[in-house]
Amino acid sequence: MPTAPKLVAALWFAALAWFCAGMVTRYLPEGTQLGHFALISAGFGGLVGWTFLGRRAGDTMRAALGYGLTAVALTVFYCLFYFSAEKMVQRSLNNRYDGPMDAVVSVVELMGEYLILVAKIDVILVLLIGGLFGGWLVEKVGRKWS
Repeated sequence: MPTAPKLVAALWFAALAWFCAGMVTRYLPEGTQLGHFALISAGFGGLVGWTFLGRRAGDTMRAALGYGLTAVALTVFYCLFYFSAEKMVQRSLNNRYDGPMDAVVSVVELMGEYLILVAKIDVILVLLIGGLFGGWLVEKVGRKWS
């Protein structure tokens, strides 16, 4: 059921993911094909905001801040997993793996590589501050309109 906290959480975390995707592009290697990188990241942010954070509004403010940070961690995880799995599929179509287990292990390795590549202090600070603010904002909206 749509509620104001779900809508605000989805919009906030989609915007946060979009903004951070733009920040991350500076740290990617030259010539990286981005495609719909920011749009997909925003989609995951909106999905996490709606399904995870939006329905938890109405708890204590301390819990809301924690939920905001958890929502950021979930968004980062989903984005890393998606883009790593996409890269694994591209590699598997070029017969780069000996078997299916090599491909699955490769997803985890790629997630680690991508995390190291984009885990810069400015991105981390924006994610932390954005997650805390998002949790606070959704809690305020939940108290006002629920």
